[in-house]
Amino acid sequence: MTEHPAQSSPITVSGALRKPEWIVNAGLLPYPEAVAFMEARAEKIAAHEARELVWMIEHPPIYTAGTSAKDEDLVDRRFPVFATGRGGQYTYHGPGQRVGYVMLDLARRTKDVRAFVRDLEEWLIQTLASFNVKGERREGRVGIWVVRGSREDKIAAIGVRVRHWVTFHGVSINVDPDLSHFDGIVPCGISEHGVTSLADLGLPVTMADVDVAMKAAFEKVFGPVSSL
Repeated sequence: MTEHPAQSSPITVSGALRKPEWIVNAGLLPYPEAVAFMEARAEKIAAHEARELVWMIEHPPIYTAGTSAKDEDLVDRRFPVFATGRGGQYTYHGPGQRVGYVMLDLARRTKDVRAFVRDLEEWLIQTLASFNVKGERREGRVGIWVVRGSREDKIAAIGVRVRHWVTFHGVSINVDPDLSHFDGIVPCGISEHGVTSLADLGLPVTMADVDVAMKAAFEKVFGPVSSL
């Protein structure tokens, strides 16, 4: 059985927001287990019974379908497919991809979902910049993109859900996944662009390297975290 983060002490101390927990999960975590834990934790955060959490995960190979997913964008059902309540269309998760599940209380931060998504984009952009990779936003396209000559490839994805002003799901960044696994879907419904990874860009970066960079960038954008 996979060990999940313990339900922590309340998020407030003398009325002040406590630092979110930052936890890195070891091994590959089945997707249904992650979703069940996130939903339970989000409810506790909304009730002020648990602290906010940033949870770093790797999953076995899967496809997930967001609320805007189209049947025709599932090209080859080679891996398990899970419907999910996050926004967006089809995406892939698997080994070599760092997934960051972000459970923050926007009611105690800023009640602005668009601003939250923009902060997630900035988090990814600053993470990539630490490896001298220029990640860019694109109007009308969710995620973070890298220009490669005459083409643009997606290197990081964003898909969030908000309930009672508490966020869950989050982001993913391709470190060194098997990029052929993306061939089973039209990623995020965009067929005219490809996908890439740090390894594909020629960067021999480890998952631990990415975790360090993501934590530093998160703290710049969202504020300090607490590691157990």
